[in-house]
Formats: sequence, C-alpha cells, structure tokens
Amino acid sequence: MNTRILVVEDDPTVSEVVARYLERDGHEVECVGDGAEALRRALAHPPDLMVLDLMLPRLDGLQVCRRLRERWPVPVIMLTALGEEIDRVVGLETGADDYVVKPFSPRELALRVQSVLRRARGASVTGGTGVLRDDDLTVDVGAHEVRLRGAEVMLTAREFDLLAYLMRNPRQAFSRSALLNQVWGWSFGDSSTVTVHVRRLREKIEPDPTSPRRIVTVWGVGYRYEPMEG
Repeated sequence: MNTRILVVEDDPTVSEVVARYLERDGHEVECVGDGAEALRRALAHPPDLMVLDLMLPRLDGLQVCRRLRERWPVPVIMLTALGEEIDRVVGLETGADDYVVKPFSPRELALRVQSVLRRARGASVTGGTGVLRDDDLTVDVGAHEVRLRGAEVMLTAREFDLLAYLMRNPRQAFSRSALLNQVWGWSFGDSSTVTVHVRRLREKIEPDPTSPRRIVTVWGVGYRYEPMEG
C-alpha cells in the first residue's frame, strides 16, 4: 500500500522537486499551496505524513501543525528558512517530528521522510516489543501506546521513542548528542531538538513539569530517567 504524503509549500518549484523525489521512492504525493486548504484536506483525509512549510498564505505552518495535532497524530516534517532557529524550536514544541532547513537537499528530505515514517509505523529505535512499566505509567512498545493512570497519552513518534529509550535505560545519564544519535539516528544536528522533546514529554507525563520526577536534568550532562518505583 502506498504511503500518502501531503506536501504543503507555496513555492511551486520547491513543491514540484519535493514531490518528484518522494514519488520516486514510491509514495503517493499531494501538493497544496496554502495552510488553510492543507488543514482542511488533512482533517478530512489524514495523510500518512505531512511535509509542511513554515511560511504559508492564509494559515502559517505553526497554526496548521497545532490544529492538526489537536485531532490527529499525523507525523509532520517542518520546512524552515536558514537562520530561523527560534521558529524551528517553536515548530518542534508545536508537535513537528522533524525539520529540514532551506535550502535543503531533496534527497536528505526523502531520507528524513523514510526515518519518520518508520518510527510512526512502530519501527522504534528501542527495538522489539514488550511492556515497560513504572508505577502508573505504562509503555506498550508493540502497540505503540502509552497510558498514565489508565488514560492514554498521545505522543508523537519521536516522543514515544525518546520515552521508551529512557525507560529501557533507567538511572543512566545521557547527553543531548547521545540521545540525538540513539533516538533520532543523527550523527549531527541541533541539540535543541532533544531539549524541546524532553520539555514536551514532561508536560504529558509529569505531575509538575516544572519540577520533573521522572525525566530529570543531569546538570552538565543531559537527562536521566528516574523510576518512581523502588
């Protein structure tokens, strides 16, 4: 079955090149030039992944991502202009799974798409199946499901991978670059990606995100998962 990808980009040249590369990889691609129409189509018929430009007419990429995330956990790769670091961080906070900086290599984008789709389909970097439990938090790796006090917690693919990886390695401190390598599979990249995902996870699983008890900061190093049990 073909993977449906919605490319949201108001520059027809960029849109055409991206579509050509993704179709070459066997994906079914639909291109849209403005944010409002993209959101309408995505809500009516959710794609398997969205490639979303930040700057769009009618409705910008951040608003599209935010509104989409309220309804569906569709993986999103954000396209941002060079130098807009604050926009990339805000995009990740809004729920984007990944970002690519313009000008970019279409082949790099295609590889990022493959990576995000693998994780969204449950091909977690944590590997295998099984259930991870810590007090009232349960992570079913095989089902790709997280529950807190019995209620399902909606996580993006990257958030899920990060949580599962940390829970599989309790009380072990990891640097941001190590997590970027182990969870994202990147040998280089912006470490703020990890910081933003940790912040988002804390907001979803910690009783008080400002004073985290599970995902704790190890000053000068990075982060560590501290089990509530034992």
